[in-house]
Amino acid sequence: MTEAPTAATEADATEEADREVVENERAELKEFIKGLSADDIKSGNWFAKLSAQAMKSYTDKVNWQYFQERYEGVPADAIVDQRVKLAARYAALEGGLSAGAYSAAVIATLGSLGGASSATVPAAVATMMIDVAYISRLQLRLAYDISVLYRVPLDPSDPEDMWKLIRVAFTIKSGEAVREGVTKAVPALVRPVIKRFYSGGVLSAAKTLPVVGKYLLQRNVIKIGIPLVGVPLAVVLNRYTTLLAGRHAQAVFRNEARVIEIAEGMSRRTRHPRLMLWVAWLVIRADTKIADDEALLMRHLVRLVRERHQVVDDELAQVVDIDRTEVWQRIAAEQGDLSDICDAAERVAAVDGDITPSEKAVLSELRDLCSRD
Repeated sequence: MTEAPTAATEADATEEADREVVENERAELKEFIKGLSADDIKSGNWFAKLSAQAMKSYTDKVNWQYFQERYEGVPADAIVDQRVKLAARYAALEGGLSAGAYSAAVIATLGSLGGASSATVPAAVATMMIDVAYISRLQLRLAYDISVLYRVPLDPSDPEDMWKLIRVAFTIKSGEAVREGVTKAVPALVRPVIKRFYSGGVLSAAKTLPVVGKYLLQRNVIKIGIPLVGVPLAVVLNRYTTLLAGRHAQAVFRNEARVIEIAEGMSRRTRHPRLMLWVAWLVIRADTKIADDEALLMRHLVRLVRERHQVVDDELAQVVDIDRTEVWQRIAAEQGDLSDICDAAERVAAVDGDITPSEKAVLSELRDLCSRD
């Protein structure tokens, strides 16, 4: 009689299957690296080429239906959790396979890259670049998976959407927030190493792919510059940086999904779509600041009102300083029940957290105006 497989043998089989996937992807990227020149690496242009290669075929096949076929009936949060953990496992395995390249010789070769022919890449650098390219592609695709799972529309062919995906995937501009959460998310032994990886300048302004390529390469040089990096540390570092990137992408896209859900509910329930937009903008501008979630809500509200109600308000689009009196006049001109407008205003005020005193004052006045007793 054949014995039932034990948990240990099942785990071994899973790791073997994961390792095969990682080795196949490394072999694929090895061919990609062969096509790079020393100038591509020095200039950061390698990332522009990688991102084009990484996303073109991937986004054609990976959509909501793709995940539904594999995880039918499973909530998005659960699927995202599994995708992040899988990516972290792949990153750890790849770190172990690449660790042999992390030596003083590699660092020295990096330093002499400027003397290399523009058509050739030193072998040690090529080996190290496989690791950089692998983790970069892994995190880029992971962030895209998460956006798809939360139904956040992203078009990688649109430069703004692509830049947004890159910022999220590599924690660009949000580096400070990532560093603050690092000490709670990783084992104490590797906290100093992870902090060093995320230290340095935060890339926030330059929306060019070569600049991102330089940034990512510099981060990896920090990683391989740690004395006696060794296989265990390379494994842990790859795993936890990918885990943190995945959790960051989950937080960003889950929050955007929440805002989109609010906008969809408001658009569906309203009986006064044009007036709702004016009131929403008035509430947002009540305290003169515009929070990211408020701007996001307004953008999706305008889109949904256009799609659902065929309303496009060019007059509102041209407003610089919104006039409260004018909005009140618009309300006074309406007939019937305006409870949908009050409900929408309260949702707008609460979208970014606590309601401010200025927003409360607008809401109070609005309730009085909408009361038709």
